[in-house]
Amino acid sequence: MAKKKQPAGTPAIVALTAAAAEFTVHAYEHDPAHPSYGEEAAQAMGVSPDRVFKTLIAEVDGALVVAVVPVSGSLDLKALATAVSGKRAAMADPALAERTTGYVRGGISPLGQRKRLRTVLDVSASAHPTICVSAGRRGLEVELPPATLTALTSATLSPIARP
Repeated sequence: MAKKKQPAGTPAIVALTAAAAEFTVHAYEHDPAHPSYGEEAAQAMGVSPDRVFKTLIAEVDGALVVAVVPVSGSLDLKALATAVSGKRAAMADPALAERTTGYVRGGISPLGQRKRLRTVLDVSASAHPTICVSAGRRGLEVELPPATLTALTSATLSPIARP
């Protein structure tokens, strides 16, 4: 993986560059008609869907939480609540998620968010040398080691995905 030295870019790319992290940017032509942003990314990059992770914003006991799970599965809300010592979890309102993170739906990155939120990364990420997450725009992904994502987001690793 080559280190990308870019003075500008999405907030996610700026954050990775500022941290001197090892990462690779993958760009592809986004199809607005595709039913799944994550599956589209996996297909476009030729990467297994269990290595491409989607960033979801949920509300746990009234607080917003970032959940990062493989696109091949779905978020287990009960497991997410447990991971952050909460009782109830529900998906956040999409407009609130966009305002809070500074990204649009389908392009929300766990990195470089406007407001830093508690982050939980599904434990399955540890099984891969690198994973892909949104780089902050539809049609743009960043590939990086899961440990780098965990460190930069202060993420908790927990089994929060369902097949």
